[in-house]
Amino acid sequence: MPGKKRGRKASDLEFRNTALTDALQTQDMAAVAFALRHGPTVAPLIRVGALDDPLDAGDVWTYRDPNTGDVALLLFSDAAHKPETLPPDVALQSPAWLRAFLTAHEDAITTVFLDIAGPHPLQSSPTDLLAALEA
Repeated sequence: MPGKKRGRKASDLEFRNTALTDALQTQDMAAVAFALRHGPTVAPLIRVGALDDPLDAGDVWTYRDPNTGDVALLLFSDAAHKPETLPPDVALQSPAWLRAFLTAHEDAITTVFLDIAGPHPLQSSPTDLLAALEA
């Protein structure tokens, strides 16, 4: 996949998109869209890829509601905002990766959460987020 970075534990390296953090703080949708188009997002991984292959970041973790089967993609503006209860490994994902991932899984993903545990969470449909990336 394009734009994958080597997976790391959040404590190993501070992964962040400061513009996205600032945009979420003000809940400015135009600024959120700009930050997503021009900077990375932090995605939790269920496994870290091969350490000798920097393009293999592993598999992105998604949440499936056991009661409804709905699937949520959780992304973060900063690895520090990822709850400890999620898998510890993270990767910086590029705007191209996000666009490709959402396009490939738009029918399966019910919702996308940015910084779900705060400090300034935002929820979006995959369709709306794709539209923001394409704007």
